[in-house]
Amino acid sequence: MSGERRDPVRAAGCILWRPALSGHGVEIALVHRPKYDDWSHPKGKRKRTESAEACALREVLEETGQRCALGPRLPTVRYLVEGRPKVVEYWAARALGGTFTPSREVDRLVWLPPSAARLRLTQPRDRDLLDELVTTAG
Repeated sequence: MSGERRDPVRAAGCILWRPALSGHGVEIALVHRPKYDDWSHPKGKRKRTESAEACALREVLEETGQRCALGPRLPTVRYLVEGRPKVVEYWAARALGGTFTPSREVDRLVWLPPSAARLRLTQPRDRDLLDELVTTAG
């Protein structure tokens, strides 16, 4: 087992929201990753010298095309990926505008009311984050 890395994979992301186009409530952005065929919040691995906040902003922009303003910090999520620990720091973030362009990494973006977003999310840990945002916001 020599050479096997056990340092955690560090990542960051956001629960991206915007005021609903209907004028009532908010909508949550979810991204679809074809590699895993899952729906999740935008997130990704931190670069070596990058802060968690900078990573979260970069990943949202790369995956959704949206610039955003970080809001309240949300719980940090920890889980294993192929036996290696992963630590993802999250923020609530308000979308400020931009244009989504599909890529190999993220091929679809949807904006949904929180209840519909909760049903669409693949991982229970992502639903827990959304619940936390809804509870804190209101």
